[in-house]
Amino acid sequence: MGRSVKVACLLGQGFEDSEFRKPYDALRQAGHVVDVIGTKAGEHLEGKQGKEDVKADKGIGDVRPEDYDLLFIPGGYSPDHLRHDTRFVDFVRAFDDARRPIAAVCHGPQLMMSAGIVHVGRKLTAWDTVQSDLRYTGAEVEDQPVVIDGNWVTSRKPDDLEQFSRAMLNAVQ
Repeated sequence: MGRSVKVACLLGQGFEDSEFRKPYDALRQAGHVVDVIGTKAGEHLEGKQGKEDVKADKGIGDVRPEDYDLLFIPGGYSPDHLRHDTRFVDFVRAFDDARRPIAAVCHGPQLMMSAGIVHVGRKLTAWDTVQSDLRYTGAEVEDQPVVIDGNWVTSRKPDDLEQFSRAMLNAVQ
């Protein structure tokens, strides 16, 4: 096992249950510390499938990007809700500015687009309806289970979670 890393998981209401749970469990099993970051500490966050009810460990106002080694953005409705709050958008932008790894699945890249970091010259993937939005930014979209580009690890959907989790863990070894 490699070194223990500190992971920031940005999570809002209506996240895709499995896209949170499977990578979260993989990170924890690898010995990493994962902070679930919501709008405020103690907030109850419910998955859109009703299978997961997660309590935010910390609020976005209580954390700094430089305190984390990896940023994990699950999909579902969560990224769309979070991008309305500039604190989450700024957190993502600062993480990318520092060239630290960002792992986003499904609708997660919506938050990256709102941060203004998706542009010509970058490669990534996402849920099929989000892929067209990514193309409008000029990014190169690959319809693959996992796309790695520099400090980004992106994935499309729940079927890709095993490969996504492996790639995310490799990004912090």
